[in-house]
Amino acid sequence: MTEVENTKPELPENVRVRFCPSPTGIPHVGMVRTALFNWAEARHTKGTFVFRIEDTDAQRDSEESYNQIIEALNWLGIDWDEGINVGGPDGPYRQSERGDIYKDVAAKLLEAGYAYESFSTPEEIEARNVAAGRPKAFGYDGYDRNLTEEQKAAFRAEGRKPALRIRMPDEDVAFDDLIRGRIEFKAGSVPDYVIVRPNGDPLYTLTNPVDDAMMRINVVLRGEDLLSSTPRQIVLYRYLIELGVAKEMPLFGHMPYVMGQGNKKLSKRDPESNLFLHRDNGFIREGLLNYLALLGWSIAPDRDVFSMDEMIEKFDVRDVKANPARFDIDKAISINAEHIRMLEPQDFLNRSVPYLKRDGVVSADSWDALTDREREVLTAAAPLVQPRVRLLGEVAGMVGSLLSTEGYIEPDADAKKQLKDSAPAVLDAAIAALDAVAEGDWKTDFLHETLNKALVEDGGYKPRLAFGPVRVAMSGRRVSPPLFESMEIVGKDVAMARLKGLREHL
Repeated sequence: MTEVENTKPELPENVRVRFCPSPTGIPHVGMVRTALFNWAEARHTKGTFVFRIEDTDAQRDSEESYNQIIEALNWLGIDWDEGINVGGPDGPYRQSERGDIYKDVAAKLLEAGYAYESFSTPEEIEARNVAAGRPKAFGYDGYDRNLTEEQKAAFRAEGRKPALRIRMPDEDVAFDDLIRGRIEFKAGSVPDYVIVRPNGDPLYTLTNPVDDAMMRINVVLRGEDLLSSTPRQIVLYRYLIELGVAKEMPLFGHMPYVMGQGNKKLSKRDPESNLFLHRDNGFIREGLLNYLALLGWSIAPDRDVFSMDEMIEKFDVRDVKANPARFDIDKAISINAEHIRMLEPQDFLNRSVPYLKRDGVVSADSWDALTDREREVLTAAAPLVQPRVRLLGEVAGMVGSLLSTEGYIEPDADAKKQLKDSAPAVLDAAIAALDAVAEGDWKTDFLHETLNKALVEDGGYKPRLAFGPVRVAMSGRRVSPPLFESMEIVGKDVAMARLKGLREHL
């Protein structure tokens, strides 16, 4: 295979793209990036986005995975125009329900001579390669291409059943990739390949191009890992056009690998690849989609944060870079934080509540089902917490102490380390100063003035030593919402109880 730099092809007038995952595991970020780029191209060009499922591998496919893929797309807001649960003119949209279609096309390919029956076993192919001085794993050698009817009958008499192979032409295969430019495969570099197993099961090499042809897909955007199969698809497409099954050859674009740690291709088994794990940790759809869009594409130089509407306006698959993209979890979290900050405060709270319920700090998993006090505390806390969290999974740690009515909160280990030898004296001075504050004066600014005078001005402590123990008493954490606002939210009784509680434990 060789890549030659040149101009990339123009897109057709009525773009039809597709997303066709196999339901073989938890949705992963590479899969979602493929869906996102296809969706963005369809929306940018006002084309059609088709969603179908490739579930012909009975050993690996699962209904659970099928449902998870749909759940993932729905959560992310990636909608489709034709396909699963939507319908359309070219259904059914699950390959497991299209068996008769594949049998019919395979029979036509065989009858026209574009495919042929192959009786060779893998062991026989390897033995012939060794005998000819080729590597054992060299691949299929074309042995069955011109079998006579007598030879076929003899194999059948032995009880053998043939696979069907496509007859590859003895010529170079070239195409203009939408992302990589001109790509050429030399004659003989791609052997005749199987499209139907001896047991009659159709393979991806048949089902995928046939579905694309019958669904009139004219732009195929997929991962770089499938690039080596493209010459097979192009040749099959030529045959399908001759047979009247396909109307035209689609354009192909192969998106770059997504790399993980250590510059290795991100595996489905890597935790960073697991879409639902990112959701569980508190990524919001806007942040995750924004970051995944950057894995091969950019909206503008020196600009990383954008909305999906902005992406749709600017996206052109021909601008995607061919070089591998690295999944950087820290950058993903940073971009997610930007999108959290852009949420309307009530939207932020609504989205946070399920995480708060999961982490045991509120009584219900929806805003309307919370108690009046919980809603009151969270509404007051939102402007303090929203600018400080990067993931919704961090909200519970920030607001748990505000929602709690406990008089003493056991400090986290890293918070305890912040307490210096002066902490008992600081707490004694804080308790004395705050005890004199009237309930009506228990407000953020007055609390700040009172403690600053008692601890910094009169006590001579540096602010970090002065307010650190108070912060630990209020939240039990080293990092928490702003201190004086937090003290106002929890009220005097709880605040004083926590200061005294920590003092007693030192």
